[in-house]
Amino acid sequence: MRNIPTNFAASPARSELPLDLTGPHITAGTSAAHRLYQALCEMIVAGLVKPGEPLPPSRTLAKQTGFRRNAIVTAYERLIADGFAEATVGSGTFVAVRIPARAAEPKKPKVAVEVPRQGAFSLGCTHIDERAVQRFRAFVGRRMRAFGAEHLHYGDPRGSRELRAAIADHLLSARGLRCDPDQIMLTSGTLHALRIVLSAILKPNDQVWCEDPGYPAARSTIAHCGYRAVSVPVDEYGMRIAKGCAAAPSARAAYVTPSHQFPLGVQMSMPRRLELLDWAKAASAFVFEDDYDSEFRYDGAPLMSLAGIDRLQRVIYMGTFAKTLFPGLRIGYCALPERLIADVTAARAALDRFPGTLMEGAVADMLNSGAFAANLKRVRKLYREARDALAATLEAASDGILSVPVPSQGLHLVARFDPSIDLTVAAQAKQAAGAEGWLLADTYSRARPLPGFVLGFSGHAVSELVASAERLARESRTALRANGKPARRT
Repeated sequence: MRNIPTNFAASPARSELPLDLTGPHITAGTSAAHRLYQALCEMIVAGLVKPGEPLPPSRTLAKQTGFRRNAIVTAYERLIADGFAEATVGSGTFVAVRIPARAAEPKKPKVAVEVPRQGAFSLGCTHIDERAVQRFRAFVGRRMRAFGAEHLHYGDPRGSRELRAAIADHLLSARGLRCDPDQIMLTSGTLHALRIVLSAILKPNDQVWCEDPGYPAARSTIAHCGYRAVSVPVDEYGMRIAKGCAAAPSARAAYVTPSHQFPLGVQMSMPRRLELLDWAKAASAFVFEDDYDSEFRYDGAPLMSLAGIDRLQRVIYMGTFAKTLFPGLRIGYCALPERLIADVTAARAALDRFPGTLMEGAVADMLNSGAFAANLKRVRKLYREARDALAATLEAASDGILSVPVPSQGLHLVARFDPSIDLTVAAQAKQAAGAEGWLLADTYSRARPLPGFVLGFSGHAVSELVASAERLARESRTALRANGKPARRT
């Protein structure tokens, strides 16, 4: 035991320490003594207790933390051994006069948090910058400490006005969409919004135009809810409106991804956008704009939303925080034409009353504080690097048999074989490579499918993407040879 200056020994010990036993610096799953040691170190290094200040007796700290006394003693002994604390018989344990560097517990680098155990090319994975994680934890903690009456009763079916107002501000600045917070409704995601609004504006067996190829989950949701999904082909300019009019002139709605068509990645041209809006007005129909990844544009500013052009007259705009923050939030939203607010709100109340309230305030804080925008800026750079590495590797390693257009927006890319190649080649290569992602053919409904892959690049380490791309390219060449085709583009 080291000797402690007598003037420190005379100071009374605190009855309670400012410990954070749930913070990001705590290693989950370890012993109580180790977690307490980490919390004490962070407290001391942060200056929350002063050098020479006495620490509480083990009995007192055991009451505060709920840990057994032997865990307290073990943590104190390690503090002393590592130089963070000093003790003397009969006087107690004190914060060391000089605090050593935290060599024993190295600070974690500020890197993006990745979704664990997701295979390369999985779609829907995200990064969230460590600084954004820290801010979000702080906002959640502050909101929980200020727990209020709003959590003790049923709320507005549209969600908290605070978050709806923050989303309205974001849409105006990021997407050129001006709307009142009353026009915003919070949901658990895009498909949830689609289901609620469809139930409010359509009748059973009404027809809905859907892009072909397109997002299979949206098509399934439409069909599951009792409506008829009508496949409308897509070309390099987006949905072919004339084909939709010919196939289903009496359709009551259309579902589109105009800013970054899923899966092909094309952008709906302005003539097509105006043609779609003209059809909706003439047919008294509505357009669902799924703007699922517009925040991730790598070349120039994001395109104006379809709803921004329409000024929310016939367009229902749908967005989500699943990709801009993380899927576990389960928070999405839609912006509604004023004429639909009452009916959609009633439909929401009938389906599930109102959204969860605990995370709304923290997400509003992220938007209003600038932490949301800062996180987007940082991860957008990571995604661009991942996109470029994946595209370059696929092109080079496949010896040109795969065409890989580099998307200017989004979180996935499409790698295509020549259209003459049999669809089984892509299926065989994907299986042999153990690759995640989708077969391009699986996104088609009635249109002639093309052979290729839909590959996600967000939320994956670049090294993993490169290794997986090399493996997929190699298996693609092998599958081509097995089907009697040259494994090199001539």
